[in-house]
Amino acid sequence: MTAEKGLHYPPFCIISRNMPDSEKHDIRPMRLEDIEQILRIEQASFSFPWRMEHFIHEIGAPYSFPFVSVADDSISGYICLKSIFETAEILDIAVAREFRNRGVARSLLLHAEERSRLLGAERVQLEVRVSNKAAVALYEKSGFIRTGIRKRYYEGVEDAILMEKAL
Repeated sequence: MTAEKGLHYPPFCIISRNMPDSEKHDIRPMRLEDIEQILRIEQASFSFPWRMEHFIHEIGAPYSFPFVSVADDSISGYICLKSIFETAEILDIAVAREFRNRGVARSLLLHAEERSRLLGAERVQLEVRVSNKAAVALYEKSGFIRTGIRKRYYEGVEDAILMEKAL
């Protein structure tokens, strides 16, 4: 068992037990040496991607819990989770194009939810672009409900859907 920010848990957590061996992926804490691969995924996934400094901050911040999914010795996706008291928030999640539609995002969400429970959170919140239909569908399928709209949140143009899931 490893200790990270006061928690004890296995360094690798296989979330996708029911998937074929070719599509299983391990989830572990994000490390500084992962950032180059993460930045490639981030830049390919978002029109206004996070910069390196954002990820470095998440790795070191006391209430942040960033994780990566690893498949075939590559980072297949990542999630940045913040948890303070009864509320956890998913700040960023992305999956490499070549690993999409293989359960990576779902596994990362499940991992974040379990970590949030262990940290004492009662709910997980997130925001997503109105135009990101695939992400909205994934979140709704995962039990998140729409709780509101943040007008012109993205670049002062596009609305964000606020979503929440009780744990």
